[in-house]
Amino acid sequence: MLRIAVPNKGSLSGPAAEMLHEAGYQQRRESKELRIVDPENEVEFFYLRPRDIAIYVSSGKLDIGITGRDLLIDSAAKAEEILPLGFARSTFRYATKPGTANGVKDLTGMTVATSYEGIVAGHLADHGIDASVVHLDGAVETAIELGVAEVIADVVETGTSLRNAGLEVIGEPIMKSEAVVIRRIGAEADDSVESKVQQFLRRLQGVLVARTYVMMDYDCRVEQLEKAVALTPGLESPTVSPLHNEGWVAVRAMVPAKEAQRIMDDLYDIGARAILTTAIHACRL
Repeated sequence: MLRIAVPNKGSLSGPAAEMLHEAGYQQRRESKELRIVDPENEVEFFYLRPRDIAIYVSSGKLDIGITGRDLLIDSAAKAEEILPLGFARSTFRYATKPGTANGVKDLTGMTVATSYEGIVAGHLADHGIDASVVHLDGAVETAIELGVAEVIADVVETGTSLRNAGLEVIGEPIMKSEAVVIRRIGAEADDSVESKVQQFLRRLQGVLVARTYVMMDYDCRVEQLEKAVALTPGLESPTVSPLHNEGWVAVRAMVPAKEAQRIMDDLYDIGARAILTTAIHACRL
């Protein structure tokens, strides 16, 4: 049975559970549940603190896990990212009072407060900067005002909370994070476990594709077919079927969801009609 770590709370928890549900796996019904078994899919889910998941996976006690890229790197655990999942995206950056520094090169001799000591220490070392790192749990915006540090390093979304604290973002992003599937480095599983790992990854990849594409159907005249197919090439090629009315064909193809409206407009302009889009709930490529 495949043993998988899932975030039990925070911004990772809800989207992870939703994706797993879309992939056909059972999920817990109550937030207090710490473990559930999905016998039909031969999977056991463990609901853990996001910060602890990389440690459990690297120990080999659990086969794979879902956590944030930032948490994986900060943990320094012997685990690696094997599939990005596209949700819980965030950017990690330095911030300080205006006029204090312009970028990482100016941080020599300063103190940086952060909840992600591993990431920051590694980033400073990579740039040859000799600076002190102070670990704080929770919000770090007040560290500068209270004299604990001259600079903070934290997740930045809109930057509103930083501006409210009188701080500004400096330099280039330290890293960009998102939810990822992780596995122990050098993991060697028997064939049955490896098969389940690959099945799990295929299912999640199928969800990612299903969220990215829609299915588009339309009718067009035969003489416009080449122009229409150029607009909707599909993955391998579109499906084309003759209609009862001579000289017309029905076309079906997957198209990127974010471009669907533009493609529909372009198809209509060349004479296509009965243009429909439908959501894709699951797929295998």
